[in-house]
Amino acid sequence: MSGKIAFQGELGAYSHQACQQARPDMEVVPCTTFEDVVEMTRSGAVDLGMLAVENSTYGRVADVHSLLPKSGLHIVDEAFVRVHVNLLGVPGARLEEVTEAHGHVVILPQCAQFLRSHGITGRVSSDNARAAREVAEAKDKTRAALASELAAQIYGLDVLARHIEDQKNNTTRFLVMSRTADHSRRAPQMITTFTFRVRNIPAALYKALGGFATNGVNMTKLESYMVGGSFMATEFYADIEGHPEDANVALALEELAYFTDKVTVIGVYPSDRTRG
Repeated sequence: MSGKIAFQGELGAYSHQACQQARPDMEVVPCTTFEDVVEMTRSGAVDLGMLAVENSTYGRVADVHSLLPKSGLHIVDEAFVRVHVNLLGVPGARLEEVTEAHGHVVILPQCAQFLRSHGITGRVSSDNARAAREVAEAKDKTRAALASELAAQIYGLDVLARHIEDQKNNTTRFLVMSRTADHSRRAPQMITTFTFRVRNIPAALYKALGGFATNGVNMTKLESYMVGGSFMATEFYADIEGHPEDANVALALEELAYFTDKVTVIGVYPSDRTRG
C-alpha cells in the first residue's frame, strides 16, 4: 500500500518506528501534536494516522484516549513496538564524557537506574527525536539523547549505550487510524473497539457488561471518561476479543445495547498482541 501516514513527533521518534514496522511502504509525515495527526487524517492530507495509546511501563496516553471517541476516525490496525532506549552522543564521544541526557519526560524515569549509575543528569525534552536532533546540532560531547537507533541513523549520532531501559519488556501499543472503516478482514484473533454510555438506571454498568461474561467474550480494556465536563455523564471505551459478526460477540453487543443510550464501534481489526 502506498500513500502517507502521519505520526506525532519528529523523524526518528518511536512513533516513526511504529510507522516503519506497520506500514513500511508508506511515506511518513511528522506532526507536532496528536490533534494534528487526527486532523490531517480526517482531512485527507494523509491516508492513515499512527497514534500511541499506552505503554507497558508508563500506562495509557490520556490525550489520545480522549481524542479517539470524537475523532470520527476508525481503527484499522494495532502495532506493538518494543521501546529500546539508547544513549546517543555526537560522533567520537565516549560514555564517560557524558554529563547530561535529554529525553521526553516519559522516557527519563524508564532508564533512571542507568543514568544514576553513570552519574548522568536527565534533562526534559519535548520529544526524544528532537533531543537527538538538538544533540547533533550542539556538537557537545557532554550532551547525549535518549532515543531510538533510528534517530541515531537519521541525525548521525553514535550509540554510546544500547537498550538501557530499566524494564526489558517496555512496549508501546499504537493504533492505525483511517477515515473509513474496514470490517471485512478476518484473522485468528480479532479486536473490536467501541464506546458506550450506560442508561441512568441502577447497576446499569454491571448489567451492560454481564453479556460479555455470559457469552464468553474476553474484554481486554475498559476506560471511563466524563462527558462534557459533567460528573453525571460517563462514557466508556472498551476493547474486546472477537468480531461483531461472531455469534457470541453479536449476542453480547445486543445485550449491551439494551442497557445503554449509545454504542459506537470505532474499530474492528486483527490483533497484533501475539507480537506485543
